[in-house]
Amino acid sequence: MIIAVDGPLASGKGTIARALAARFGLPHLDTGTLYRAVAVALAEAGQPPENAAAAEAAARALDLAAIDEQKIRTAGAGQAASVVSAHPAVRKALLDIQRDFAAQPGGAVLDGRDIGTVIAPHAEVKLYVTASEESRAWRRQAELVNRGEEISFEQVLGQLLQRDARDASRADAPLLKADDAVELDTTEMTIDEAISAAIVIVEERGR
Repeated sequence: MIIAVDGPLASGKGTIARALAARFGLPHLDTGTLYRAVAVALAEAGQPPENAAAAEAAARALDLAAIDEQKIRTAGAGQAASVVSAHPAVRKALLDIQRDFAAQPGGAVLDGRDIGTVIAPHAEVKLYVTASEESRAWRRQAELVNRGEEISFEQVLGQLLQRDARDASRADAPLLKADDAVELDTTEMTIDEAISAAIVIVEERGR
């Protein structure tokens, strides 16, 4: 069974995807880590995320085993990843990695922004996880502060709105809810409530 979990930043999709993978005994891939890793590689090479040629080269040279979780989880890496992910050549370079992961025997859980529409449109279960902009900004700020970053709610909200607009308007694989995806709004939910709701959806849709 392939489970596709899409949604915007800080909607809860990553937490839900990890929980679903554990619940159903499936491997999990946070596809955003790929784009964040490319963005970090560019920064370390002294290249801006807008450099499409350098970004493609970094994507093709990406070593999944060498991804540094601490480096890729900063606010800066997230913003740069959104720019990097808009380059069609980068998305093409990372496409096979994601599709190969989804094609594993037994299935997999993937979360991102184009899983149900581009990476695995044939997924048995598709979720589109969302939440209000304000609640997502508060969640993201708390996450960053817990990691030691100093950033205000207003800064986070501004970055989130910019990223939403960029992800939804890019020409190649924009953030969209698949026609056959089940929408899960986590605005008023606790983590446990959101996970429980997602499990019910998977059990009903994955029969």
